[in-house]
Amino acid sequence: MTTWSNWVGNQSFAPRQVVATADEESVQEQVRAAVAGSYRVRTFGTGHSFTPIVETDVLLDTTALRGIVEIDEPARRVRALPKTTIGDFGKPLWERGLALANQGDIDTQSIAGAVATATHGSGRRLPNLSATVTGARLVDGTGEIVVIDASHPDLPALQASIGLMGIMTELEIEVVPAYELAARTDVLPFAEMLETFADDIDRYRHYGFFWMPTDASAELYNLSGAGADDCVLKRYLEVAPGTDPADLPEHHRLGPAFEIYPMVYDPNFHEVEYFLPLDQARAILSEMRQLMFEWLPLSVYPLEIRVVAADEAWISPNYQRENLVVSISGEPGTDYWTYLHACDQLFAEFAGRPHWGKIHFMTASRLAGLFPRYDEFVQTRKRFDPKGVFLNDHTQALFA
Repeated sequence: MTTWSNWVGNQSFAPRQVVATADEESVQEQVRAAVAGSYRVRTFGTGHSFTPIVETDVLLDTTALRGIVEIDEPARRVRALPKTTIGDFGKPLWERGLALANQGDIDTQSIAGAVATATHGSGRRLPNLSATVTGARLVDGTGEIVVIDASHPDLPALQASIGLMGIMTELEIEVVPAYELAARTDVLPFAEMLETFADDIDRYRHYGFFWMPTDASAELYNLSGAGADDCVLKRYLEVAPGTDPADLPEHHRLGPAFEIYPMVYDPNFHEVEYFLPLDQARAILSEMRQLMFEWLPLSVYPLEIRVVAADEAWISPNYQRENLVVSISGEPGTDYWTYLHACDQLFAEFAGRPHWGKIHFMTASRLAGLFPRYDEFVQTRKRFDPKGVFLNDHTQALFA
């Protein structure tokens, strides 16, 4: 029996069957069979989620549905198949004078998976990837094709829907004129970072940092011996037309945006990520710092902080709220669950919303209190999937 696992191995299951689907019609056939047989069916992206959102009875492998379908330069729109990776957009768009408006530091994720989980980059004026979706074709829970465009009333429900409304077979996203980025990194004391934080998030197109509570944390970034304990590794990116690479200090980079965003990560961590009100950033950062000091050595992994703009997707963590994004990592094999629950309790005090692809401790009642359009999303999900073929135990507990 085939076992499916995610990239870090904290989620795995054995579906009764894995079916390769070569086109939209074969996806329809499999969904209709699931309805007739009263079992569940889902698909997967590239396995970058830490939560059990893929688990199902029959798993569809849509690897064949990859590639850019059309680039509409005047409209600044691009249509792509669901397995197209974020990295796949880079060079083709660049050659047409276009680019993704924003992306994270991993570009191997499939676009459908990244959109479904509201995956994001950074930047106070830049929303996550799902906010750029202007349309899609999907197979709903009855096996029918649904076409959604920018004017469709269900678009805000679909934009970040964890695959609960259907299996996307094509999606359209809005893009922007091509741009270069200069990436810079600095190491500075936590107190100095906090003093300039409000100015920095306004000044830079992208801004984020890793806080390292101890020198052991700094060693993960080859910064030990440099007084890096209780310091931050600040990473910020600016649009840089005409910048001379010779003017950039060591460890700084310049180039087309799609080449500058990605970083290389070994899958050696588990991650919790919550989105919290940006206007309470100073209090959140101070309290999180104290909590991590209390839980050393479980919290040796650096704390990652970013900022994301508000959007209108109903269950996006950024729904109508600009957020401070707090990411906490732990080493696989370590029993750090008590520490993570303590972090969750702190985030709850600030109305923290979860990243759908990262470890979280949500319940349906908590979600109802955090997302103003939660009930509407649940009703829309039921309308698109009346038999619940796209649910699994994890998502049923949250959205049934």
